[in-house]
Amino acid sequence: MQFIRSLIFNIFLYIGLIAIFILAIPTLVLPSKYIIFFGRLSARYIVLILKLILNTKVIFHGIDNLKKVDNYFVASAHQSMFETFALQIPLDGPIFILKKELLSIPLFGWYLRKIGSIAIVRETTTKENLNFFDKIKDRIEKSKRPLLIFPQGTRVKLNEQPSFKKGVGRIYKAINLPCIPVALNTGKVWPKNSFMKYPGDIHISFLEPIMSGAESEEFTKNIENKIYTEIKKLS
Repeated sequence: MQFIRSLIFNIFLYIGLIAIFILAIPTLVLPSKYIIFFGRLSARYIVLILKLILNTKVIFHGIDNLKKVDNYFVASAHQSMFETFALQIPLDGPIFILKKELLSIPLFGWYLRKIGSIAIVRETTTKENLNFFDKIKDRIEKSKRPLLIFPQGTRVKLNEQPSFKKGVGRIYKAINLPCIPVALNTGKVWPKNSFMKYPGDIHISFLEPIMSGAESEEFTKNIENKIYTEIKKLS
């Protein structure tokens, strides 16, 4: 039975996303706010089919924490593809930092490029990575939109707790903004690299802001501890 539900969900997921991506093609020549609208539409569509097909509710906690500071960036745990869509609902057109390869995907990559996503070539020093932190700061200042990063570096299983990448501390230091940590349990319903989807509500928690001014290593350890502590509560 769960296999059938997962099959139906995946069919609706990809057919729906393809339809939205095609409908959004005209936005490639329009201001980025129109692509941001379709990004949120995609997120709301996925939330809807999760509820209708899997009887899964998506619950956001701590939304008020986003209002405690005027400017901020968001550092989120990463367990599935779902949060890359879902976080677009409460956030105002987040700026993504992502693998350069994603920008080459037809339509999907074009939209990411249009909204100002910042590509990085991992584990190497390349021309694209030069002035990386200056590029982030400039993009935030010009767009007035929040940066969204995944400091684990990749999707992980629900109970895995890898050390956060040092880059999150460097970004924190470079852009000098408060950080809103995000904990979640999406891997419980939508595991990494799994066809199967499982019952259970999805919880996404926005934690208290961590103010700017700390040393990068101190910040990295602090945010890692806060996020993993909250994930244990959600699991």
